[in-house]
Amino acid sequence: MRCTETRLLLGLASLLSVSCSPAAPAHPEGAVLLGAILPFTGSESAIGRNLEQAMLLAIEDLNAAGGLDGKPFDLRSQDSHSSTERGLNQLLELLYADEVAYLVGPEEDELAREIAPDVKALDVFHMLPGYAAPSVARSETRGGWMRLAPAPFDVGCALAMTAVREGIGTVNTLAARDDYNTRVSSEFTTQFVALRGRVLPSVTFTSGEHTYTKKIESAFASNAGRTLLAAYPATASTIVTEWTVSGRPGTWFLGPALRTDVLLANIPTGSLDGYLGVSPSLSLRSECPVADGSAEMAGCTTENAAAFIDHFSRRWDGEAPLPAAHFYYDGAVLIAMGLVYAQATGKEMPLSGYELQKVIRDLNSPENEAASWRDLSSAMARLRAGTRLRYVGAAAEYEFDEYGASIHHFMQRWTIQGHAFVDLAPIALTCPGQR
Repeated sequence: MRCTETRLLLGLASLLSVSCSPAAPAHPEGAVLLGAILPFTGSESAIGRNLEQAMLLAIEDLNAAGGLDGKPFDLRSQDSHSSTERGLNQLLELLYADEVAYLVGPEEDELAREIAPDVKALDVFHMLPGYAAPSVARSETRGGWMRLAPAPFDVGCALAMTAVREGIGTVNTLAARDDYNTRVSSEFTTQFVALRGRVLPSVTFTSGEHTYTKKIESAFASNAGRTLLAAYPATASTIVTEWTVSGRPGTWFLGPALRTDVLLANIPTGSLDGYLGVSPSLSLRSECPVADGSAEMAGCTTENAAAFIDHFSRRWDGEAPLPAAHFYYDGAVLIAMGLVYAQATGKEMPLSGYELQKVIRDLNSPENEAASWRDLSSAMARLRAGTRLRYVGAAAEYEFDEYGASIHHFMQRWTIQGHAFVDLAPIALTCPGQR
């Protein structure tokens, strides 16, 4: 961890860079500012604009619903450059120059961890919608963290249960040496052992290597029933291409970060056809009842997600939201709902990160009446009247544990056919230790 003097110098550098740079776009006077750190450039640049569009849409919908007692919400976005080192200065600028009290992002796990001391020191609220966000597993008295997407434990559980249901006796992993993919790999193998499976030697690699041929050979040398590919799309596409050229030894499981058109566009057509992956489900819990005596969920619908896709596409000239964009939209709405209710119940503004996290957790208790993203005007009016409402969002019906992590009850299974992802029945999460 950086010493205090170094951190202050970095903050000063950010302030100086603002004073010497062109003026930032004007914000509405008196606006409630949300800060977002997103990957507009670098290895993850394909997703940055789409995630920002989701948040901008949320801001528009919230302002149409009256904002915060007439004050509009506004968004200030900065580029993480898909890098911890380059993204840190942008984050410091949001916190120290823009003085945002409500922060959303980043996608990069290491960057989120790096900024945690500042979030705590400033008592900022930090919303983490991304798949690779750090785990939220301890209570704090300053700063407030909330994680929306399923944790690596949930991913590992779903993969392990899928392996057991497929009759697979042995597994291993080929995983990138970053925090998120390492944790997904570890949770998968741990849960598979807990379900009485056997784990064979796994292989790790560093993203950005010139070739992965030797790593691929090592991973498949043990002849495991399935090998989990836990990596980000840019690296995974190189691995899959080299694996295809080498004769396609063995069979894959695919991690949640690989459900993206970026992967399909950069691998040989048909090379991953039929292989299974898991990712967060966009079916609401009420849309997906569990079949008696089965971990597989039957009769699921996706009407809520389809409605949001249509809403997003109408606003952004036919462009569809990435699955992760659903969570970013919800992140902005959850912040706004918490602030509106807190103000209605007499809390002093601006609300601290610690206080806002508690308000959002309390609002999203299962016994509270539901309020949908589709009728934010009604929801905000009732919150202003002091009515406690839980949020039914574009991605989930939210419920949080005591630390601020969203509780997930099932995951989406999928496969690949040509240049398309095909959804299979979701799977309920019932692993040992599951919440």
